[in-house]
Order: sequence, then C-alpha cells, then structure tokens
Amino acid sequence: MSGGPYSPDEFAGAPIESSADFAAVPDAFQRLWTPHRMVYIETGGQPEECPFCIAPTKSDEEALIVARGEHAYVLLNLFPYNSGHLLVCPYRHVPLYDEATAEEIDEIARLTQTAMRVLRTVAGTDGFNIGMNQGRIAGAGIAAHLHQHVVPRWATDANFFPIIAGTKALPQLLGDVRASLAAGWPGVD
Repeated sequence: MSGGPYSPDEFAGAPIESSADFAAVPDAFQRLWTPHRMVYIETGGQPEECPFCIAPTKSDEEALIVARGEHAYVLLNLFPYNSGHLLVCPYRHVPLYDEATAEEIDEIARLTQTAMRVLRTVAGTDGFNIGMNQGRIAGAGIAAHLHQHVVPRWATDANFFPIIAGTKALPQLLGDVRASLAAGWPGVD
C-alpha cells in the first residue's frame, strides 16, 4: 500500500474472520464504517461552543471556509449529505431568518448564488437542495446560529445508502473539496 502506514506484507498470512459468524442478524449488506461521525453521535451533535462563531476566527483551511464576505461566509458542512455540501452563515450569532438584517440576508443570498455557480463549474453539479431548518424542532443541527444549506446533487448520486441504510458515501476528503471550491471562487487568483 503506497503512501499508507502499513507495509504491503503486514497482513500477509493473517487469519481472516468471516463476518457471517458475528453476533447479529445475518444479511446481504456490506458495512460502511464512518468512525469520524462518533464525535457527532457522542455529543448529540451539539458542540459546547457555537461552531459558526468559532469558524471565522480560524484559518480558512482549518475551519473549511470556502469564501468570506462582509456580513456572511461560506464553509463546508462537517457532516455532509454530499461532497461539496456548503453552509452559508452570517458572522453575527442570530438564530432565525427573520432576525437577520437586510444586509445579512442580501449577502447570504448572493453567496448562495455564487456557491451554486462554483459547484456547477468545479464539481459538475446537476441540481441543488437549498434550505434552512429554523429551530431544533424543525431539524436544525445548530439551532442557535442561522445557516443555509447548499447541497449539490448529481443525476447519479442517489443510491440505497441514504434511503435504506441511513448512510452517505462521500468520495472526497473535506480538505480537498474545500481547496477546489475555494480555488474556483470568483476573485481568487
């Protein structure tokens, strides 16, 4: 395995245990392990501090920020539905759309349009799901800070994982996605 932490012969001759004998109801499904989601599961998805207030204080790479405006910014979702799933957030800590200023709403709308154009150009996106969940009861993961989802969709992205298994297969690392979208954002050399 080139580039990995293991030598090619490290597991040669190691016994392979069949999962058919594991304690579970046998089925025909393969398992997609996503250990990075344990932080989300163990905390109930709720960080102690507002991630949308903290993100702008970090470097773009560290916070996965794609673009910064005057009143709002764009970053990748840490728990995306699809590769390139973006969030557009005001800098100001405000929970609901009707509490945002006209300037914040205007910039959120303009950044959303730009995000769509960039995703079409960089990722060949066929369509989008765009929306906001307002309040915990409406499904907002971070209800205390307004954010709009821009979820890219492709004609070929639907499969049984999200419908049957509640799992999404993501083919790119978040840092790689951030770099390609940031490079494609207007005004970037």
